[in-house]
Amino acid sequence: MSHVDVGNRIKGMREIRNMTREELAEKSGISSKFLYEIELGKKGLSADTLLKISKTLSCSCDYVLTGQNRDNNEAFLKKFDPDKRKQVRRLLNLIEDLCGNKNEKG
Repeated sequence: MSHVDVGNRIKGMREIRNMTREELAEKSGISSKFLYEIELGKKGLSADTLLKISKTLSCSCDYVLTGQNRDNNEAFLKKFDPDKRKQVRRLLNLIEDLCGNKNEKG
């Protein structure tokens, strides 16, 4: 795990969510300058800051740190009827493959 990789994932998720750096920083309770330094990989972040940023971006801390979601898919799948879960799981795996992220649980 490098600071640059973590920063790139945060920036990428922020851009996918169409958020400005200022919006993410404000909603996460940090300064936009600090977020800028995190996104560039110049600064690391505490577990507390990681959690705040992850919650604001609606992604797992695991994804921010490693680029992989291990548990979010299972929690998400519980929202569906059992007969639909298999189809949704296949779609999620396809999306992850298209994005270059492999789901370890499958």
